[in-house]
Amino acid sequence: MANPFEAARTFRIPDALPLVPVRDLVVFPYVIVPLLVGRDLSMAAVEAAMDRDRVLFFASQKDMAEERPGPEGIHAVGSVGMVMRLRRLPDGRLKLIVQGLSRARLAEVLQESPYFRVRVEEIPEAPVELSDPRTEALVRAARENLHELAAVGKVLSPEVMTVIAGIHHPGRLADLVAAHLGLGVDDAQAVLETEDPVERLRRVNERLLREIAVQKVQSEIQAQAREEMSRSQREYILREHLRQIKAELGEGDGKAEEIDELRLRIARARMPSEVEAEANKQLRRLESMSPDSAEAAVIRTYLDTLTELPWSVRTEDVLDLQRARRILDEDHHGLEEVKERLLEFLGVRKLNPRMRSPILCLVGPPGVGKTSLGRSVARAMGRAFARVSLGGVRDEAEIRGHRRTYVGAMPGRIIAAMRQAGAKNPVLVLDEIDKIGQDFRGDPSAALLEVLDPEQNNKFRDHYLGVDFDLSEVLFLATANLLDPIPAPLRDRLEVISIAGYTEWEKLQICKRHIIPRQVEENGLSRDQIRFSDQAILELVRGYTREAGVRNLTREVASLCRKVARRVAEGERRPVRITAARLQSFLGPPRYLEDPAGREDLVGVVTGLAWTQAGGETLHVEAAAVPGGPGLTLTGHLGDVMKESARAALTWVRSRGPSWNVESDFFARHEIHVHVPAGAIPKDGPSAGVAMAISLLSLATGTPVRHDVAVTGEITLRGRVMPVGGIKEKLLAALRNEVNEVIIPYENKKDLAKLPAIARRRLRIHTVRTLDEAVAIALRVDPRARGKVESARVAAGGIDTTG
Repeated sequence: MANPFEAARTFRIPDALPLVPVRDLVVFPYVIVPLLVGRDLSMAAVEAAMDRDRVLFFASQKDMAEERPGPEGIHAVGSVGMVMRLRRLPDGRLKLIVQGLSRARLAEVLQESPYFRVRVEEIPEAPVELSDPRTEALVRAARENLHELAAVGKVLSPEVMTVIAGIHHPGRLADLVAAHLGLGVDDAQAVLETEDPVERLRRVNERLLREIAVQKVQSEIQAQAREEMSRSQREYILREHLRQIKAELGEGDGKAEEIDELRLRIARARMPSEVEAEANKQLRRLESMSPDSAEAAVIRTYLDTLTELPWSVRTEDVLDLQRARRILDEDHHGLEEVKERLLEFLGVRKLNPRMRSPILCLVGPPGVGKTSLGRSVARAMGRAFARVSLGGVRDEAEIRGHRRTYVGAMPGRIIAAMRQAGAKNPVLVLDEIDKIGQDFRGDPSAALLEVLDPEQNNKFRDHYLGVDFDLSEVLFLATANLLDPIPAPLRDRLEVISIAGYTEWEKLQICKRHIIPRQVEENGLSRDQIRFSDQAILELVRGYTREAGVRNLTREVASLCRKVARRVAEGERRPVRITAARLQSFLGPPRYLEDPAGREDLVGVVTGLAWTQAGGETLHVEAAAVPGGPGLTLTGHLGDVMKESARAALTWVRSRGPSWNVESDFFARHEIHVHVPAGAIPKDGPSAGVAMAISLLSLATGTPVRHDVAVTGEITLRGRVMPVGGIKEKLLAALRNEVNEVIIPYENKKDLAKLPAIARRRLRIHTVRTLDEAVAIALRVDPRARGKVESARVAAGGIDTTG
């Protein structure tokens, strides 16, 4: 609690102050109080004070019901206070934290509209002889009475009690006690208007004694109420005896059978000793309650949850690595890195059964099979499987559960998943862990720290259960599309495995082995009624889907199966063969057509590579020059980092212009326009720097850029090519878009080890350290080998750039 005494000593009251009439409250010196201001008169006074020195005069009004009191309706004695904090509420009112500084008396009203502006006179604190035994005795008596008041049931803040213990001045002690005693406005105003400090404390002490007497009477009333409750309990016990007598006579209600069944279930659950003790305690409570009471229903639900949890039920691990490899290959094509890591875990588990399970996090674009991998791992290990969806979870209670004091309380999602799995050691998939949010209800990711920490998850405590549950034998698999949104402490507990997109040849195999058989069966067809050619599947991949995963490919295959199923239902008997030529008759024209700009060499047009949360993508960087003054225009919904890359590229081209046969006044005579198509899609990041530099140099020299080369990399003003992220995803995107050669930074060479073998065979990958090396590969001819740059340069779109 802040001590305002020093501020009050050095404070000097201004000549004129805004006045705030206060209802239902008296502001005392040396005390910090909250105030809610809603009247126009008071709000105007506060606004005026905030524009100056934040100091106001607070005086209680005589008639609490009066909406706009006049000067005669306000007490003359009040307190000068300072606004320490102000917050505007949604309904327009102001919430203030006010610190009282000194007593003052209203001397003159200077202004009444739009707010009271007054002149006040400070009431100085009268001198007190602190060594006087009577004064010291009064101070001690007041403190002891305050402690006695707290002992008999009055709720007082411990912080206030601590501050009062250090106050020896009777006036300050009287003000602080009176402010926290809950006095009526008239009594509090009488204390405020008492100028003599000793007399003021004497009055407060009298009210303390009266409050103690009232509190004791109230305690006696509560004791009588408890005695009445004991009488009610006695009646309840008698009724229970009556119920048992009726049960002996064959008129029972079945409660005894329910209690016996719960007792048997508790014994069968083989709970830890402390959990079983808690369950039996709750069972005894249930036994002594009326079966129709609300509390009995809560306890019954709680016991059902306890007895259904797998406290000691576990499945035996199947640690046959060849069988596990076969199952993983049956369920998923590719994903070799993930499979190898899972097989390593099984191998170590076979040699050391007591090892702690790792927390694996599969990060990759949608539709690549992250969630289904968990089900395959459970099948390979012979374990139970459960899934917890974390997308959009913002309440910490979703993880830890609700306390049973709340209506409708339930366990958290972790305990609910364990209950569903029915075993103590399942494979538990935490799906979309990067989509967790947080708000005023807490941070769910912080609750997951305990769940995913092998050092402490053997004693995970759900608020609903109120007892420890062992999660140390669970194999957790987390999935995410992006790693960045996961908080750093949570990410530190995860072993991250990145999953890139599939090549079109991998999609062909996935479609033939998994998608088509499943969709044929789900749509009621047989393999003889519908057949797909390989070219048809490749055309589906190229012309109807553009994705890193296979989710949209599954939808297109399902659509084809539905159309064939309709024909069969209408009486068609001949088998339907899906070929590339017949796709349009079933699905309409292709949704993704080849980009003409990507199939011919053009001046100023470069194919770049980008990374998105859905995998890699190709994009085109276009540059054009318009006669006029110098300038640079950037379009295409570019972010700040991408705009900076374009400016750095332009600076490099201008600085190296002479060595590349760029006319000395080219940039002085032309305004440069750089555009990245698909302008409705936001784009950002530094990896387009190389593409922009090559595009600008191509424009300035009139040299076409090779259409079969894609580039990525960040640049510096000195022409160095810096490493970028998402290389694997970008190279797979180049492969999907039939790009033959790719230029990447030299420092990204290490990322090529994770590239699929088919991509390494089909792509010619150049690693460069400088822009000079990249330009020499990307441009159709070397501008330095040409004598004189042609006088007519035509940029993309046919704009004459010669001026």
